[in-house]
Amino acid sequence: MTRKQVRAALRGADRRVDLVAGVDSSTQSCKVELRDAGTGALVATGAVPHTPAAPPVSEQDPAMWWTAFVHAFHTALSSIEASAEQVVSLAIGAQCHGLVTLDTAGQVIRPAKLWNDTTSAPQIRSLRKSIGDDEFVNRTGSMPTAAFTISKLAWLREHERENYNRIHRILLPHDYMNWRLTGDFVTDRSEASGTGYFDAHAMTYLDSFLAHIDPVRDFSNMLPEVRGPEEPAGTVTGRAREDLGVREGTLVGIGGGDQHISALGLGIVPGDLVYSFGTSGVVLTMHPDPVRDPEGIVDGVADCTGGYLPLVSTLNSAMVISTFARILGADFREMSRLALAAHPATEGPSLAAFLDGERKPNRPDATGILAGLTTSTSREEVARAAYEGVILGLVNGQAQFETLGLSTAGRKFVIGGGARSPAMSQLLADILQTDVLLADAPEAVARGAAVQASALTTATPVTQRAMEWAPTTGLAASPRTTTRAPLPAYRNVTAITGLDRQGGTS
Repeated sequence: MTRKQVRAALRGADRRVDLVAGVDSSTQSCKVELRDAGTGALVATGAVPHTPAAPPVSEQDPAMWWTAFVHAFHTALSSIEASAEQVVSLAIGAQCHGLVTLDTAGQVIRPAKLWNDTTSAPQIRSLRKSIGDDEFVNRTGSMPTAAFTISKLAWLREHERENYNRIHRILLPHDYMNWRLTGDFVTDRSEASGTGYFDAHAMTYLDSFLAHIDPVRDFSNMLPEVRGPEEPAGTVTGRAREDLGVREGTLVGIGGGDQHISALGLGIVPGDLVYSFGTSGVVLTMHPDPVRDPEGIVDGVADCTGGYLPLVSTLNSAMVISTFARILGADFREMSRLALAAHPATEGPSLAAFLDGERKPNRPDATGILAGLTTSTSREEVARAAYEGVILGLVNGQAQFETLGLSTAGRKFVIGGGARSPAMSQLLADILQTDVLLADAPEAVARGAAVQASALTTATPVTQRAMEWAPTTGLAASPRTTTRAPLPAYRNVTAITGLDRQGGTS
């Protein structure tokens, strides 16, 4: 059924169209998509913003995530006058890495430290030294940065010992939402693989890693059970049923990390690349086997299908464009126009866009550098440098995929809020010298969560349902003819940010 047909059926006499809900609980907001459980047609949406948070101290109250979700869920339902009892299943994709701690009464001990909180940089440096970079990469698939949960747990023990001693449960943002829904302490392998203390290949927590934080404490009962991509987290129970109004037995998919579950929403296959420009910047692909990058640029995390999702995630993305828009006295539309007005073959400045520090490369204390300015530099070239500073950090990531032998010959997608800017897609196409596609999935995370929820309800393999519900795609941009190659200049500038005040490397 089409969206129009589903809405017509909802207005009909029987009003018995089964719905699934896909949820994106991100850093910025909670978004809910309601889809026809059988066809995947989008029926309604709802969104509620979260309290803003930004580095270096980036924290949010987990209770706010729940309140936003409940409001967004009912907003979507009310927009089509549907009943919550028509929702047969739901699943949640959420921001990764954040640390949520609960006491013995199930109360949140302190605000959650988020992925983009960089205050635990000293702790992760200490852990990398004591555990060893090779051991981290070989066991977890990633070289952890201050984004990873293990660093935040170490920070808590060092700085807030009283709160640390109260910990009964250690959860991620997505785990917290699942717990509020079902009462069960569960997670999925995609989320667990981004903690810095889980081996997705062996499907086991790394107690020996956590012992470097606290050699006495037994963490085994504090960590959520890890379930597979086609296992349920449980059913909606207790207070959650009252808040949502769903019927008894409503299924909850295991969910996943936001980037991981967006791959389900896009229906990508190995060889495809997804460039995501949101609060963070991400380039990712799929691979059936574990990926290990000894240089620590690529995170070889697990995906939401049973395979792996090698990705490179940068700290600086949308805020870079916002900052330069303010500096140049331009709104977002004008920023895009300025960047596109710079001649594609004309050289100009390069930006190391590490405005809030960076995690790929791991330079939490770095700042931005705009280099290559001359007396002839134009506003247009500065605007272009802002976009390219964001894009080239991820293009560097694609180059590292290729160094590791991963295929990048498939389709190139652009998603996220930044994808709405014509300059972002066009400059990406220019740099890659290939067509860039835009999927009809403006909320890929929520769409992917709905895919998982539907697969669970119908006992359909999640990869099959992802292909069945794959969005249509259109051309976002084709490359312009140019002899300009901005990547070498970008690499020269970013190398400067790796030097400390004594001239050594940081």
